[in-house]
Amino acid sequence: MTHDLAQAEVDLTAVAHNVGVIAAHTSAAVMAVVKADAFGHGMLPVARAALAAGATWLGVATAGEALALRAAGVRAPVLSWLHSPRTDFAELIAADVDVSVPSVPHLDAVATAAHHVGRPAQVHLKIDTGMARNGADPAEWPQLVTRAATLERAGLVRVHGIWSHLYEADRPGSPGTTAQQDAFASALIRAMAAGLRPPLRHLANSAAVFSSPSTHYDLVRTGLALYGVEPVPGREHGLRPALTLTTEVATVRRVPAGTGVSYHHAYKTSRPTTLALLPLGFGDGLPRVTAGRAEVLLGGRRCRIVGRICMDQCVVDAGDLPVAAGDPVTVFGPGELGEPTVADWAGWAGTNPHEILTGLGARIARHHRSHDRTRQLTGRH
Repeated sequence: MTHDLAQAEVDLTAVAHNVGVIAAHTSAAVMAVVKADAFGHGMLPVARAALAAGATWLGVATAGEALALRAAGVRAPVLSWLHSPRTDFAELIAADVDVSVPSVPHLDAVATAAHHVGRPAQVHLKIDTGMARNGADPAEWPQLVTRAATLERAGLVRVHGIWSHLYEADRPGSPGTTAQQDAFASALIRAMAAGLRPPLRHLANSAAVFSSPSTHYDLVRTGLALYGVEPVPGREHGLRPALTLTTEVATVRRVPAGTGVSYHHAYKTSRPTTLALLPLGFGDGLPRVTAGRAEVLLGGRRCRIVGRICMDQCVVDAGDLPVAAGDPVTVFGPGELGEPTVADWAGWAGTNPHEILTGLGARIARHHRSHDRTRQLTGRH
């Protein structure tokens, strides 16, 4: 069931524009990261728009996401990177999906699946260069590349890439990034010594596209920048936010000073004011912790959300604005008309824009459009 009083409009022209901005900052190929339903924007429309604009790869976290792209007819190269050794790699190999491999047990499971499928698996070996997260420990890397070279000679795998992930590329000049580059370079040398010659080396994320050209190698993986959110704080690169969340006023009340609002009366009005009820709450992705800080655009002005944000609704203090039920409200958008941005909401919530975007609830319909309204794409996710 989708919401009849709220929607998220996704501007595919903005996605295409952002691919162009990214491509202008690198000579490497561009991977559009469309995991988590394209950061809440809708995986299939965004994937198609990004590819049409010049991205040549798609990146996803899970096997299910990769297979959904293939089931929808997307034939571009896809890398899937989050698995356990018990994943059904045969499905991915049969669907021509590249698979990330962070350990020897993963690699052996992939090779076994490739034997059953009857074709070599295309793998990207991942080295952990400093996140202590997914990826081979440097001490285990020699064993992984040696085993990969053996399986490549046996025709069971093809090492298509070697990669890692940066942990603070959003801090330009970070010594951590330099250390990770050095670790990655060492891992590449060790892989070559084992006899591997992968055509793709990739390290850079969205922030590194703009802050660290030396990390670009053959491919850059772009997530946040693809959706128009600046990945390096304090820097502007001309990206266009792609998603606008809107709703409408459900009811309006004029109340006296001292009126308690929502649960526990955490907020009480200090003057006679107009309260506008919005039919969105934490069940739709509005972080509960933002109450008292978060604002929306109503009647051409920023108005604050007051009282506790509930599961399905929240209250805005509209002051003396002439507000009526049915009036449009922009929760966040590009910011061009004075509305809050997703970065504003992330600041109010003490989190990152990724969490705000991916947290939008399933009952909010996503409507996809481009400037050519005759080719408008609409969908619900």
